[in-house]
Amino acid sequence: MTGRYPPIDPYDQGMLDVGHGNLVHWEVCGNPGGKPALVVHGGPGSGCAPGVRRSFDPERYRTVLFDQRGCGRSTPHASDPATDLTHNTTHQLVRDMERLREHLGIDRWLLFGGSWGSTLILAYAEAPPDRVSEIVISGVTTTRRSEIDWLYRGVARFFPEAWERLRAGVPGNARDGDLVAAYARLVSDPDPDVRARATADWCAWEDAVLSLEPSGGAHPYGGLPDAARTALVRLASHYFAHGAWLDEGQLLRDAGRLAGIPGVLLHGRHDLSSPYGTAWELARVWPDAELTLVEDAGHKGSETMRALVIGALDRFAGRRISR
Repeated sequence: MTGRYPPIDPYDQGMLDVGHGNLVHWEVCGNPGGKPALVVHGGPGSGCAPGVRRSFDPERYRTVLFDQRGCGRSTPHASDPATDLTHNTTHQLVRDMERLREHLGIDRWLLFGGSWGSTLILAYAEAPPDRVSEIVISGVTTTRRSEIDWLYRGVARFFPEAWERLRAGVPGNARDGDLVAAYARLVSDPDPDVRARATADWCAWEDAVLSLEPSGGAHPYGGLPDAARTALVRLASHYFAHGAWLDEGQLLRDAGRLAGIPGVLLHGRHDLSSPYGTAWELARVWPDAELTLVEDAGHKGSETMRALVIGALDRFAGRRISR
């Protein structure tokens, strides 16, 4: 099977209390007796899209989707400036995933995601790895500070005009400092006009970085609905300003813990936002990972990338899990 499976609706869903006043929305679709799989969305803060359900064989998978704290259908929503992000961290999200696994009575599950979802998958699987059966990643990131610096400074050599507009969006004394931290402050400003302008400027930059890719829409960030766009920018800037609360290089350093977990890593040749080097580094230190460079894809993916994802999931659907 290389085409997408037919649309499917959840057979169960709910709101899980994960503490600190947060309720995380979750849903389950497919076969209640099938192989458990968890979709880990990107962003941070993008929320889970219903279309991803179609990557899983509904006869063989019990597919779980959830919206991470502060986004999608989870509450409170980060688009509300009154929503406190103090307890919205990588470590809390890992705990939320584990609480959801326990809530659903799942022993081990396959993890699928990309971009920021890749970072969260690796953080969860490395601490510890006995809850994960397989991993499929389309678009590898580890959210090192060096990767963040590339996305918001280094890649500017390809888009100098767009980067100057990004710099111009922050106060003059912050333009030569930490732009990500400056935007994190702006999108939490009490003034709604300040928040709206900062959100628009951030999204314009993100869209520019992806503008050379051969597939996908022209405005994947700027074209989002207002609340979704606001939450995405607020959460992304919050996480990136803190280096995702991970030691630099931590996920690569600890990748040996993934030994015994089969992995498929897919990465687009044209991905300027998350260059191929990180995927290459991860594959070298994860002994059971297969890495494929997808020549016609970027960060937004492609039909080839989608087919490879479905192929990997189909292959793992029939894999027996030893205890």
